Formats: sequence, C-alpha cells, structure tokens
Amino acid sequence: MELQLTTLDWVIFALYAGLLAASGYYFSRKKTSDSRDYFLAHNSMPVWMVAVSTLATTQSAATFLGGPDLGYSGDLSYLFTNLGAVLAAFAAARLLIPRFYALRVTTVYELLQFRFGESAKQQAGAMYLIGRVFASGARLYMAAIAVSMILFNDIDAGHVVLAVLILSLAGLLQTFLGGVRSVIQSDALQCAIYVGAAIVVMAVLLWQIPADLPQILSALQSPAQGQASKLELVDWHWDFSDPFNVWSILTGFVLLHFATLGLDQDASQRLLTCKTPGEGARAMLLSVVMVIPVMAVFMAIGMLLFIFYQRPDLMGGVSATPPSGSDVTVFMHYVLNEMPQGLRGLVTIGVVAAALSTLNSSLNSMASVLTEDLYRGWLKKRGIKKSERHFVFAGRMSMALLALALGGMAVLCYYWQQYSDLPLITFALSVMVFAYSGLLGVFFTVLFTKRGNSTSVTFALAAGFLVTLVQQPWIISALTGAEPPAAMAFTWQLCLGAAISFAVCCLGSPEPEMAGEPQEEAGA
Repeated sequence: MELQLTTLDWVIFALYAGLLAASGYYFSRKKTSDSRDYFLAHNSMPVWMVAVSTLATTQSAATFLGGPDLGYSGDLSYLFTNLGAVLAAFAAARLLIPRFYALRVTTVYELLQFRFGESAKQQAGAMYLIGRVFASGARLYMAAIAVSMILFNDIDAGHVVLAVLILSLAGLLQTFLGGVRSVIQSDALQCAIYVGAAIVVMAVLLWQIPADLPQILSALQSPAQGQASKLELVDWHWDFSDPFNVWSILTGFVLLHFATLGLDQDASQRLLTCKTPGEGARAMLLSVVMVIPVMAVFMAIGMLLFIFYQRPDLMGGVSATPPSGSDVTVFMHYVLNEMPQGLRGLVTIGVVAAALSTLNSSLNSMASVLTEDLYRGWLKKRGIKKSERHFVFAGRMSMALLALALGGMAVLCYYWQQYSDLPLITFALSVMVFAYSGLLGVFFTVLFTKRGNSTSVTFALAAGFLVTLVQQPWIISALTGAEPPAAMAFTWQLCLGAAISFAVCCLGSPEPEMAGEPQEEAGA
C-alpha cells in the first residue's frame, strides 16, 4: 500500500490548522473571572449550541471509525440502541436536571454532598475521573491510530504515540484559556466539520458504485444466500454476548445513556450551562434526537463499503481488494486505498475534529471535578481560602495534567484493545462501565431511597468497579485457568454491576442529610 498525500491534502491540513488556531483565539477572547464562569459560563449558553456540543461530546472518533465497521460487518441494530438513549434522556430530564439547577451545582457529584457529605462527593468525583480517563483515553487512541495510518502509513507504536501527542496538544490549546464557553463553541464547529466529512465520503461512495439505489437496497436486503438482511433494525434474539439486541437496549443501554447524560460530568456539564432547567432538559432531548441521523450516516458508509468490497456484481465487474486482518478498520482501508486523491485530507480533519470535540469536553469537565470537588474541598477542609482567580488557574493546570493522563491511557489502549479484540465502538462503550456501575448504584440510592451513608457509598463505588472487573474475560481466564465459554456483553455487565452497587449502598443506615434540597425551579 502506497500512501499518496497530494498537495491538496496538505493544503486542507494547513487550512484546518489555521482554523483551529483562529477559532481557539476567537472563542477564548472573553476573560474568565471566576470558576463558575470557567466551568459553567454563568448559565448563558443557548439551547441549540448546548445540544450540538452534547452531541459532539457523546460522539467521537470511535463513531467516525467504528460506525462504518458495524455497518459493514453487521446490520442496523446498533442504530436502534438510540431508543435506549431517548428513554434515558426523558428519565434524566425528569429526575436529575431539575435537582442540579435547584442546587446550583458546578458538578453533578455535588448532589451527593447534600445527602451523604463532602467525602461522598469527592469519592464519586474520583470514580468519574478514573472512568473518564479510561473512556476518553480509549477514544483518543482510536483517533490516533487513524491519524497515524494516514500520516505514516502504519500503526507502529512510535507513530501512534506521536499522533496521541499531536491530538492532546491541539485539544489542550483549544480549551485552555476560554473554559467551557470556548469548548461549547468549538464543539459546534468541530461537529459541522466531521459530519460534513462523513457526508462527503458517503457521496463519493455512491458515485463510485455504478448500481442505482434500488439495486443497492435490494443487495443489502439479501446480501448472500443464507445471510440475514443487513437492513434489519431490531434484533429480537436473546444472547448475553450481544450488546445490540432489543433486550440489551431496553436494560443496559438505558442505564448506559442515563449515566452518560446525567451522571457523567462530561455531558452533564454542557446541560448545566443553559439558563434554566427546562432549557437544559430540552438541550438534552434535542442532542439525543440529533444523534440518530448522524449515526445513520456513518452506518450507511459501512453498508456502502459492503457493496463496494463484497458485491463485485454491482461494481461493474471491478473487484476491489477487501480489507484483511491487518487493517484496523474497513473505513481506514478504504480511505487509504480507494479514496480519490485530494479527499484524504478532508477525511483526516474529520477524524481529528471528532476526536477534538470529545477531548475538549473531557478535559474541561474533568478539570471541573478535579478543581471544584477535590481541590476546593481539600482546601476547605484545611481552612485555606483562595481567590476565584486562583481556582481558574487551578482549573487550567488541571487540564494540562489531565491531558498527560489521557495521553498515557491512549498509549495503554493501543495494547489493551488489541488484546481484547473488541470492535472499536464496543471497546469505547465498554471501558466506561467500570465507573458507571458504581455511580448508578449510588445515585439510584439517592433518587429512590432514604438509605445509605458515606461509608456505604465508598463500598458501593468499589463494588461496582470490582464486579465489572471480574467479569472481564482475561480476569476470568486468570482466575480459572480456562477460557470463558462466552463473554458477557458490557450492557449486562453494567446491569449486574449497578444492581450490586445499589444493594451495597442501601445496606448503609440512613443518616441526616447534610442540607435540605431546595425545591425544583419553575420551567423544569
């Protein structure tokens, strides 16, 4: 394979780099005077922009690369998982958003402080940071392998590390000065870029495939003798190893999206920048609805790649070389071998834009937890007073530290994902289960019971993590000395981990709340 980057590709790279620099400067012009402005933009962001930013935060390079893979090798059942997201969004809008606004929290873990005290907030924040380093590091790794393949024509460890450094530095520079306001504004820009790049790829594929649309749809309906339709939307089969059947969607995926939208500071922080809880809830629901057509585009690319590589009868007798086991994704194989010259640069900036939209959000949200929940609480416990400008500075230093942590995790994922042999999207979704299991158990205790205390919170968070850990195939093999018959899908791992964590948290005797929760504000 010879990689041929044309002058036009390099011009596109240069234009995008200039756009990043200009937008970073423009979005960071407004000086931030206190931490609430730096992390919540003083609740001044418009609904549509918050919705787009939330969409960009929950999507990533895993979607850009893994979505086509799922469409190529499977059917449309992954698209149906958005039903779980819709159900979760309604639940989070009703149960969580009004409480967060009523308490005027900076991070969602402050809700636990009113019930269990300062230590519970700090423990939940620490668990979030661990999980977010796992998840965002995995997504950074996926973007890095794409950049490495395009720029260096391989995924050697040294080149992947260099790509990780480039992406980490770009993400840090984009959000370092302006805080969450600049993150949300740049997310809207990055989202337009990577969705636009995906639409261009789909248009190019339709141009390269000589068959008309009815012929393509007919081939997808009957891909080969004995094969199920690739247009199947709902998978009714009962299989604990399959995360995309309807039973998994109505259980594990609902929990996953409830945690993503309501308990994960990465997405929740955007929703807290709106003016009212009603606007925050509308932004959440709008972002969930917007995911569906975006994901459909990436799945459609995979379906068209199936026609391109597996149906030479529809390609006018021209047979393209299909991807081999050494290729990371079918999408990257196509980009590097079949994409018309001059368009590889566009795809590259699409991958980078998808990565930066997630990375920017992660850095700012993680810094808010590290600064507000952990560092501010540490100072308060010792009676040390600092100015608001000090906490803005601390937030920026936290971002630099966290950028290093994410880069290190991305390098670790280079080996982890190869060992686990999971598809990219499945791998990206599964790593966050380690933190979500415990957080779901603790927050469900707050929402639905009067049980629990600071000690049971500690054990519940630990139980969620450990239950998820012992369900990993490599742990089972290490403990038993034998390969497990079938790996349980991450959705069922989440269900079991959250249930056990909830039970453990409820074992604690109730203690008086640290402060009464204010009444919900109007407009929720």
